Amino acid sequence: MQHSSSVIVGAAPLTTADVVAVARRSARVEIAESARERVTSARAVIDGLAADPHPHYGVSTGFGALATTFIAPERRRQLQASLIRSHAAGTGAEVETEVVRALQLLRLQTLASGHTGVRPVVVDTYAAMLNAGITPVVREYGSLGCSGDLAPLAHVALAAMGEGEVRVSGALMPAAEALAAAGIEPLVLVEKEGLALVNGTDGMLGMLLLALHDLDELLCTADLAAAMSVESQLGTDAVFAADLMALRPQAGQAESAANLRAFLAGSPIVASHKGPEDGRVQDAYSLRCSPQVHGAARDTLAHAATIAGRELASVVDNPIITSDGRIESNGNFHGAPVAVVLDFLAISVADVASVSERRTDRALDPARNRGLPPFLAHEVGVDSGLMIAQYAAAGIVSELKRLAVPASVDSIPSSAMQEDHVSMGWAGARKLRRGIDGLARVLAIEILTAARALDLRAPLAAGPVTGAVRDLVRTAAEGPGPDHFLSPDLEAVTELVRSGAVLRTAKEHANV
Repeated sequence: MQHSSSVIVGAAPLTTADVVAVARRSARVEIAESARERVTSARAVIDGLAADPHPHYGVSTGFGALATTFIAPERRRQLQASLIRSHAAGTGAEVETEVVRALQLLRLQTLASGHTGVRPVVVDTYAAMLNAGITPVVREYGSLGCSGDLAPLAHVALAAMGEGEVRVSGALMPAAEALAAAGIEPLVLVEKEGLALVNGTDGMLGMLLLALHDLDELLCTADLAAAMSVESQLGTDAVFAADLMALRPQAGQAESAANLRAFLAGSPIVASHKGPEDGRVQDAYSLRCSPQVHGAARDTLAHAATIAGRELASVVDNPIITSDGRIESNGNFHGAPVAVVLDFLAISVADVASVSERRTDRALDPARNRGLPPFLAHEVGVDSGLMIAQYAAAGIVSELKRLAVPASVDSIPSSAMQEDHVSMGWAGARKLRRGIDGLARVLAIEILTAARALDLRAPLAAGPVTGAVRDLVRTAAEGPGPDHFLSPDLEAVTELVRSGAVLRTAKEHANV
């Protein structure tokens, strides 16, 4: 739970807001006293098993395909260190700081559960690293999403041991140096602790939670973009009526339609062409069916949030210490539940971006934009207007369609066929992050285009909501006029979308 600038770990399951606060805003982490008691009790179970001459997986044996190999007590510290060093085998570009902080926090939550068997010092070290802003370097590739996100989590554990590299305030440095500067003693791992630090779905779950937060805002922004397109293209708001939505009781559709009604309320442009003299029977699908497309994405988001909530309430490790003191092997580290919804969301991201690009294209086509100049150009023939902005949107949408190909249907066996079916959830999460970036850019292009179209409707005035957003866009991007360097405008409006400024402006002027 979050208390002002602190997040308490171990008293109750973390929330999406907690994870975002720590990952993005460096909220302080505190360990609940009840968690310390559970951790101490679970460690006593492991200490007892460590003294047993009979082998116990993860305590006195090797790992994975080597689980039948008994390890003598004097070699077990080396075993734990060897596990982390060998599993820290990521490669590729560095993963974003917010992702690493999210997976650190989520692993800490499991460590604090009292079901993993680590010592209290392990819990304290992970919390101290987060609070000191020490971010281990984690690489793009290495996780198959089964046995957890092994390689990414091993890179974090390696840094806690004082090995490998980390970033502090963006600066790259050896982990040992960063720990020393923060007054944190490097961990020397003992029985079971190596496994407890790497057996989790924390990387893919962290990225899912960040995606849920971002998409909640982007889907509202998509409704706003659609409203601006409907208005500027002289479309009707009648099709968004609540009684029509009630005839098909899909929750997400109703919410999107309500947003469209609120965003279009009081629009002089919409009012200017109401009535039978309008001459059109109905608008094109990309305008008329916006609530249905956006609503399907909202419903998918709600399902993904349900799965994420269950995962936040989970203890993922293998073997696990049960409440009655047994140590049991299990398969809860398999990433399938998370991997599947990551893929569902990638599909929705592609679909919402696709319909947005279609609305943008309509605004630029004089055969369909109802009286606006081709490409919204200033001097037709000399100027190209927003022609190539639509090209950019089309290129992104094409990429999003490729990213919508599910990762979770793939599996490549590993660990000498011990891990013979894997989830690929980490890969699903990575491509979803790229997809969300693309969606924000496509929506920004639609908003930029619709803002120019609204300007060109003068002397007709935009509604109070869409007009306020158009005015915000004008603080970052030029309005109608001769062609100019367009890329900075696209980047600036994209930042207005990603920062939430566009949506905040809309909500300030709407009854939502």
